[in-house]
Amino acid sequence: MESHQHHHHHHVHNHQIDSLNNVFKISIALNVLYVAIEAGVGFYAGSLGLLSDAGHNLGDVFSLLLALLAFRLAKVHPTARYTYGYKKSTILISLVNALILVAAVCLIVAESIHKFSHPAAVDGTVVSWTAAVGIVVNGLTAWLLMRQQKGDLNVRGAFLHMAADTLVSLGVVVSGLVIQQTGCVLVDPVVSLVISVVILVSTWRLLKESVSLSLDGVPSSLSKGEVCDLLRNLPHIEDIHHVHIWAISTTEVALTAHIVLGNMEYMESVKDDVRRTLAAKGIAHCTLEMELSGCDCRCKDCE
Repeated sequence: MESHQHHHHHHVHNHQIDSLNNVFKISIALNVLYVAIEAGVGFYAGSLGLLSDAGHNLGDVFSLLLALLAFRLAKVHPTARYTYGYKKSTILISLVNALILVAAVCLIVAESIHKFSHPAAVDGTVVSWTAAVGIVVNGLTAWLLMRQQKGDLNVRGAFLHMAADTLVSLGVVVSGLVIQQTGCVLVDPVVSLVISVVILVSTWRLLKESVSLSLDGVPSSLSKGEVCDLLRNLPHIEDIHHVHIWAISTTEVALTAHIVLGNMEYMESVKDDVRRTLAAKGIAHCTLEMELSGCDCRCKDCE
């Protein structure tokens, strides 16, 4: 039974990865096409702003490619040296993507401050129409990623990139229309600063969790105390200690624990109960050591 459940889990997980691979391929193709259009219009209109934004969107394509690479690495089989395969690289890539988002915000803020002191004439019509295309492309990409973004940090990072770009494009459309009607070019950096704050707030959680998982912290979806309490309440378990919970990848969680029993004849049934309980909490990999009560090696790490 245990072997069947483990196989079923990985079958479903691999199906999800294959589905996400297709989403990312479509998203990359859409964004490459938009970068080409934006760069072409920028050259035609002589707009440095559009050319700069095309470069920014090219960076987003790079982030999507990184996320796609993460899914490919997650499927690499374990080796004698890397016994979990390259699953941990998915966490490192999510951290890189979070840092890219922070860097993008810093660049937007720096450019906005520069525009306050050096306002430049902007062709509101050209900028607005081009940015409107960006809303469609980035919004569609964000929509494709939205359903899956809660279950994987890399998908969440890509979703935030696309949602942020949708906001930026929306801000550009609004500022372009206002500039076209009023001629007030300072509205452009004001809108950019507001958008920067929104992006930074939404990125903070991604950055925080990526750093935490990189340091083998307990995933935010789990509570160590709650897991310990659930296991202590199972039949025949007297106590649990030396509990460690960490992420193998952005989607897989592992646990090791010492289980204290009053009677070793229940060991196999307790193992089955523990694995079922942990699987229900999203912990698919567990290593358990059974101990007979009376051992003096308990600790208070679950309290």
